Amino acid sequence: MAHVEVGEVVRALRGARDEWRARQKRARELGPREFPSREALAGIVESLKGALFPMRLGPPDLRHENEDFYVGHTLDAALQGLLAQARLELNFSARHAPADAQEEIDALAARAVRDFAEALPGLRRLLDTDVLAAYQGDPAARSVDEVLLCYPGVLAMIHHRLAHKLYALGLPLLARIVAELAHAQTGIDIHPGARIGAGFFIDHGTGVVIGETAVIGQGVRLYQAVTLGAKRFPTDAEGHLQKGLPRHPVVEDEVVIYAGATILGRVTLGKGATIGGNVWVTDDVAPGASVTQASLQKAPGVRA
Repeated sequence: MAHVEVGEVVRALRGARDEWRARQKRARELGPREFPSREALAGIVESLKGALFPMRLGPPDLRHENEDFYVGHTLDAALQGLLAQARLELNFSARHAPADAQEEIDALAARAVRDFAEALPGLRRLLDTDVLAAYQGDPAARSVDEVLLCYPGVLAMIHHRLAHKLYALGLPLLARIVAELAHAQTGIDIHPGARIGAGFFIDHGTGVVIGETAVIGQGVRLYQAVTLGAKRFPTDAEGHLQKGLPRHPVVEDEVVIYAGATILGRVTLGKGATIGGNVWVTDDVAPGASVTQASLQKAPGVRA
């Protein structure tokens, strides 16, 4: 390899960092790492999955008589790691706060992690409904164990249930990292802010996108390449995007959405509706209605 003046590259990279920090009005970062670690969170999530499903996602040599010991030990380590990551996020968010705010920040992190831990039994029960929905909804599934071990939609939902709780507890960056870990593995992109009811099943899954303010009821099933997205992005007087506004679909109970369907904006898909493959929906759909290419429906807001 040709000789490289590494020192020159290092200095040039430092210049690029300094320019970025100056534009972003950030002080020079002199202490230890300020941001949560994607790698650390990946390990924490793997431990949490093992604690939630020890005999399926835990260690291969685990025995039933040792389940509680394994879960306790694994959960304690995972929560300690999560606490450290929560402190990093909250400290960074409050980096301009007074120096004496550290005690309050630490208390917020501890409370969030405690509430997260106490929610885990409920999350396990909710995930059981997702696993059962996948098993019952796919004729190719031979057991609930196969579903849990193999289905990308179930993996994505384990991450989403964990991420959504972190999001609700005021840890949106940790939540987004947890969600993106599943996105990278499965091709399923669920924003942690999306509210999803029990018994949710994503079949196949690649290319699914579910936006931040989407609301999904119980017993909903959708297939690959479905988008529950925003139709428009309101801006403020200065032209900046307004964040957090409801802008994604509301999907009521027992709706089925087939592959390639795109539903945009704050529209409502009524209970029991069926959305066929490769249709484009920007208006409400009545309960029990069917929107498919075969119907050749040409109503406003629906395109086959």
